[in-house]
Amino acid sequence: MGHVLLSTLNWGLGHASRDIPIIRELLNHRQDVTVAACGNALSMLKREFPGCTFIEFPDYPVPNNSGRLFFPAFTAHVPALIRGLADERKNLQHILSKDHYDLIISDSRPGVYSDVVPSIHITHQVHQSFPLIVWPIELIGLYVNARSFRRYSSLVIADNKSRDVALAGKLSRTFFPSTKKQSYYSGILASVRYEPPRKLIDFLIIISGMEPQRTALEKIILPQVKDLPGKKVVLLGRPSADQVVRPDDDTEIWSYVSNEEKIRLMCGARFIICRSGYTSMMDFAELQIRKGLLIPTPGQWEQEYLSSYYQRRGWFMSKSQYRLNLRQDVERAEGFSGFPQMRKTGENVGRLYEELLAQYVER
Repeated sequence: MGHVLLSTLNWGLGHASRDIPIIRELLNHRQDVTVAACGNALSMLKREFPGCTFIEFPDYPVPNNSGRLFFPAFTAHVPALIRGLADERKNLQHILSKDHYDLIISDSRPGVYSDVVPSIHITHQVHQSFPLIVWPIELIGLYVNARSFRRYSSLVIADNKSRDVALAGKLSRTFFPSTKKQSYYSGILASVRYEPPRKLIDFLIIISGMEPQRTALEKIILPQVKDLPGKKVVLLGRPSADQVVRPDDDTEIWSYVSNEEKIRLMCGARFIICRSGYTSMMDFAELQIRKGLLIPTPGQWEQEYLSSYYQRRGWFMSKSQYRLNLRQDVERAEGFSGFPQMRKTGENVGRLYEELLAQYVER
């Protein structure tokens, strides 16, 4: 039986969510798992796996996303990220001095690796997307990533290997031979499982993400919900509150629901409106959601690229929140096909364990 240290990034819950099936698979094979994380990611994984060992492990400060001015704000934030990375390396050495580990798994934390313990990095983004005006930075980013990834024994890319069903598009591709050689395409890694819906609804609107953009989208969408026909449920993504408002017989606005109830609502919705975060898109593919409208978070280049890429492929329509006309946009979005068929998480994570993880934890 092996001992695995898994550390995940706390910028939103997407990273922790895709680690859930990996942790579950390791536990199914009777491996010991210690989770090192912080904030909401740590809380989420504690609720999901109360039998694991947990370590409070701070990561990097989150840059403020003010929307269209995010690029200069992010640039100004780089020194803080560098300091955070240095602190991460020191904290990791302290953790490794306290216990023995057979494998380290880092989800998007570039400072979590060891020269002594085999280390695996999980990502879907070996190629960052930047605004066109600073496109040359993308090439620099590819080079920086390639050098960073060399510290790891393997690189797990949470996307499909075939370009025909690549959910991350160019983000999961590189032309560096060293990165290609160490890459393992796992396929989608979604934490959701199909749940029989308690009720069928016409529209599920999920307002999520970091502030202040979550509140900005809420203010834009709520006045337009009444224009949509049929039964509607709006999730505001405000866990600090616990209330439901019913402005009319066809509309429910929930401040927050459990993850289990959110999945049931997704399974029972004919059409979903949400941000285009990559974890949400893997959930769409896992649950075979066909109809939706994507609203990328302004300033989050990854979401902006993904939603544009999906629209070009004819999978889902994308619309900026600044030009949102909910009723008209939903009508146009009906003509898109949804993601093509692909292997589901259960098969993917079983293959990941047998073909990669087992060689480190079953020696």
